[in-house]
Amino acid sequence: MMDESALHNKYSLVKGAARRARQLQSGAPPLIAAKSSKACRVAQDEIQQGYVKYVLLPKQASKPQVH
Repeated sequence: MMDESALHNKYSLVKGAARRARQLQSGAPPLIAAKSSKACRVAQDEIQQGYVKYVLLPKQASKPQVH
């Protein structure tokens, strides 16, 4: 299992799991023998078991657009 301190925050975990779940729904094979058939749960389990990792990119300062 993945150490909770290794996660940036719960929001980033949800975003990472959502992206992986979309990959699974689009036909990507699961990386684990999942107990659930739900893509979201499989994605969460893959992340917790360390099979899927995600990287947080630094935020870029956006300039306000003037029209």
